[in-house]
Amino acid sequence: MNNKLNEQANGVCIISATPFTDNGELDLVSTDTLTDFYLQQGVSGITILGMMGEASKLTEEESLLFMRRVLARVKGRVPVVVGVSHASHQHVKRLSDSAMEAGAAGVMLAPIPNLKTDEQISQYYLTLAEWLGRDVPICLQDFPQSTGVHTSVAVILRLIEALPQLVMLKHEDLPGLRKLSQVREQSAARGLRRISILVGNGGLFLPQEMRRGADGAMTGFAYPEMLVQVCALFQAGKPEAAEDLFDIYLPLLRHEFQFGIGLALRKETLRRRGVIRSATVRQPGPVLDGTDLRELGQLIARLELRLRDSEFGAVIS
Repeated sequence: MNNKLNEQANGVCIISATPFTDNGELDLVSTDTLTDFYLQQGVSGITILGMMGEASKLTEEESLLFMRRVLARVKGRVPVVVGVSHASHQHVKRLSDSAMEAGAAGVMLAPIPNLKTDEQISQYYLTLAEWLGRDVPICLQDFPQSTGVHTSVAVILRLIEALPQLVMLKHEDLPGLRKLSQVREQSAARGLRRISILVGNGGLFLPQEMRRGADGAMTGFAYPEMLVQVCALFQAGKPEAAEDLFDIYLPLLRHEFQFGIGLALRKETLRRRGVIRSATVRQPGPVLDGTDLRELGQLIARLELRLRDSEFGAVIS
């Protein structure tokens, strides 16, 4: 099966957490159960070693070990995208080559911090794309809240035109709805390739982004089945039903979106769902206190109650 990332990618390419043991070591058993869980929920793909995957806290050896474990577990059933963002071009090249040799579908690449001008950002991607080669599909991650780099619509369009291997935009600028519309509209007006656009930010704005031309989501949430079902309902021409389902999960989704603590909440929810054995976030990172844990439990209980009382309960539970 040719699972290389392409412009037709849609649905949910889930951003995977990276499971650790209570003492902060890689948990490969939980890596298997987490990967199985994502596949069981019907995701279209899996993205590993992203920012919410704590990639920056892993050694190079750990990154390769985790990547190979996930790829071996997936066995080509869905595309796996590997985050390779790093300050060093050599590191990006080495990890990208290792990922593609191991069966990855492509790589996700965010700009290094502190690029200021359109020309600097364009040259960064043009140079790295030449290093990686045309056979490595690239997902451009546009996440200025984290990188501090604001990639303009003009730069995105220039890169689409110049780089055939650029097949996806991970859109998570904030606010970003108008930017998404402008990429779609201006790309069409100029007769450029229509690339895949998957959105981030925990899926917090997913219904509006789907209405504006997104193809799905590349993000994380402790209930990925919701993201999958919402995207499927939009693709089936049922946007109102998609929004109705989304609204049921919104309180927990919004709670998990909190900067600084969101990953700890997501991991604790995954632990409570029996998906991973420990909710540990590798240090430095947030640690939940008793109030945080009770609050999360209350939100999960309210979600489960609303699901049971809804028309979606029999399908989603």
